[in-house]
Amino acid sequence: MSGSRYGDVLSQLAHVYEFNPPDSTMNSKLTVSLYLLLSASAFAQGTKADYERAANLERLTNNTEFRENVNPHWLANSDTFWYTNNLPDGKHEYVLVDAVKGTRQVVSDAPSGAVAQVPMAPNLRSPEDTSTSVTVKFVNKSGEPAQLFWIDTTGGRKSYATIANGDTYNQHTYEGHIWLVQGGDGRPLGIFEATSSPDPVIINPPTADTTPRPFGRRRRREGADEPRGPSNWSVYVRDNNIWARESGSNGEIQLSKDGTPDDPYQEPVHWSPDGKKFIAFQTEPEQQHTVYEVQSSPGDQVQPKLVQFQYLKPGDKVAHPHPRLFDLATGKETVITDTLFPNPFDISDYHWSPDSSTFNFTYNQRGHQIERIIAVDATTGTASTLVEEKSDTFVDYSSKSFIQWLDKTGELLWMSERSGLNKIYLIDARTGAIKANLAPDPWIIRDVEEVDVDKRQVLMRIMGGAGEDPYHIHLARVNLDGSGFTVLTPGDGTHRWRWSPDRKYILDTWSRVDLPTQSVLRNATDGSLVCELEKGDITKLLATGWKLPERFVAKGRDGKTDIYGVIYKPTNFDSNKKYPVIEDIYAGPQDFFTPKTWHRISDDQRMTELGFIVVKMDGMGTNWRSKAFHDVCFKNLKDAGLPDRIAWMKAAQATRPWMDLTRVGIFGTSAGAQSALSAMLWQGDFYKAAVADSGCYDNRMDKIWWNEQWMGWPIGPEYAENSGVTHASQLKGALFLIAGELDHNVDPASTMQVVNALINAGKDFDLLIFPGKDHGPSSSEYGHLRREDFFVRHLLGVEPRAS
Repeated sequence: MSGSRYGDVLSQLAHVYEFNPPDSTMNSKLTVSLYLLLSASAFAQGTKADYERAANLERLTNNTEFRENVNPHWLANSDTFWYTNNLPDGKHEYVLVDAVKGTRQVVSDAPSGAVAQVPMAPNLRSPEDTSTSVTVKFVNKSGEPAQLFWIDTTGGRKSYATIANGDTYNQHTYEGHIWLVQGGDGRPLGIFEATSSPDPVIINPPTADTTPRPFGRRRRREGADEPRGPSNWSVYVRDNNIWARESGSNGEIQLSKDGTPDDPYQEPVHWSPDGKKFIAFQTEPEQQHTVYEVQSSPGDQVQPKLVQFQYLKPGDKVAHPHPRLFDLATGKETVITDTLFPNPFDISDYHWSPDSSTFNFTYNQRGHQIERIIAVDATTGTASTLVEEKSDTFVDYSSKSFIQWLDKTGELLWMSERSGLNKIYLIDARTGAIKANLAPDPWIIRDVEEVDVDKRQVLMRIMGGAGEDPYHIHLARVNLDGSGFTVLTPGDGTHRWRWSPDRKYILDTWSRVDLPTQSVLRNATDGSLVCELEKGDITKLLATGWKLPERFVAKGRDGKTDIYGVIYKPTNFDSNKKYPVIEDIYAGPQDFFTPKTWHRISDDQRMTELGFIVVKMDGMGTNWRSKAFHDVCFKNLKDAGLPDRIAWMKAAQATRPWMDLTRVGIFGTSAGAQSALSAMLWQGDFYKAAVADSGCYDNRMDKIWWNEQWMGWPIGPEYAENSGVTHASQLKGALFLIAGELDHNVDPASTMQVVNALINAGKDFDLLIFPGKDHGPSSSEYGHLRREDFFVRHLLGVEPRAS
């Protein structure tokens, strides 16, 4: 197979990801040969030429998009900036923008005196928008093992893989998500931000300038640090108990005596602002749940290795923290009544009132149907509920959590779906009464960008605007009393923004899957247009035969709810033909997954070149619509929105006769694999073939937080009712299971239990295990190829790559 699936452009990773654009002048013979591949017979499907065209699609379409990237260089002490425009034939131009005059002017050279530009935001965290799925290839040339961490939406680090020196690792991720690479001793080797068409990332040896920037937190509170205790005292844990020592004293005071190895006290303690009292947590530890895996083909020895790690699963015992209140002067404990927080999955967000009268924390009850802000009276130890969220299904703590205390005014900000839509409320921190809703309907709050306490204003990322795709993201400003709600980034698309150094202006860029990037300059006060900058030029891209993805909206299972999706067609599309349809599915309830921004090349587009129509949509049960839309997933993950997806495809086919719904395939990874298998077990009359990679097919086998959030606790009969293992005998059609033997995300035994059940049921299926690989090995080049081959055989009915 000629050409590279991902192209030949390499980029270097040092402190940040640096993009080195390829030579804009392509070899003329290569250009001609690629054009001929693209212009191959419209009636060829699954042939060697089709595979070659798919593999070379990215290379063919390189250097065909222009005016799509505005990177501002603001001049010092002025309202002026310049940027470079990329133009056809390797040319470029410099553009000077005067924000005061609202003018844009092409100039002969780059102005001098630009302010140094920061390539990434100082508080690194991945965005919650996961609409554009990408695969990043990491190549470790650092001379040592490299640890790969995802920086999550709160700024926390989650370990994903260890990449041996010299190895290549393919990581599934999403555009805009942040990845940290560390050496074996914890030294930072670099930070990478995923793009819609990422080039391979080379992990080089460390340099002197590889210190990562600080990471932000999603849950915020006023003030940089917690109160500190008196400087002449130290409080600490020893022998599982709380001890205190005064400076210059030879004696110690043992403040607690009930700590044991099975129920120890923990540091740090949380001091009241007056330094007289503190809260310590006595915590029963979580149980140990060891997962064992066998590395069949280690690189340093012939014999296999046993790999083991701790991994809590649904129903396991979680840590149980108990708050304890101590008075340093008397050395006595005031007992805190725990009636309102008897069974925590988690206790977090510790906060003392400024007058030291009350200690607050957030209680997330096991089962996730109750979340409370608890207020503890520091004199009596009496606990009361300040704010409460309650649901018969679930409180979406994992995606929709935000709290910020406004101590100067005795208020707090709190995220809630109590109205049926996700909102931010201003709440009286003394009484719990709601004072204001910060977003009018139909807007949904995606996240809080910034709280300006002095101006009493909030910047928010919002979704759900009327008259456009409800998943589009905008920036809005609102006053804390709910007045003055202003959308700062109008325009039908998903927006991203950058501020001028003085924050007087916003560089607003937006796009859709069918609209290349648009860039304008806006007034940061009211979002009014200052100057139009660029509109992405894809004339040359379309000339290659590349097809715009098509957005499509249809009603779901209820005949009322709009379902939003995308249709991809091959470059040699012929409306007189009949094309099998393949659905790319991920229905995890934590987010939505249909792309909403411009991207030139995706795996879905490549797959169309083999002779398919590829579709992607978000059915009921996925996130960021209404609470009712989301609740469909509760104790019902096997549903996966499949009835909505089928209704959507049938509606699309009604006006697109070239979609052949007698030949429908589906594929997915992780939770997407669970959905793909569910399609074959519960919707096998519609779906004919499925590829499922690294699936959590029985939710009792997967990670505790994700599965208890959606499937509930305690473990009920719904777990078995949703299990692909329990219902394996219902399989219809062709199934291809893929897994990595060293998957640390989803226990690979989940795949093997499906295999066992299928064998016992006498079912035919295909199985591919990747030795030594972690989660999602189908994202590798070999995995891609095998997935494509499977669909070519079972939906096109031909032998793959035949000439």
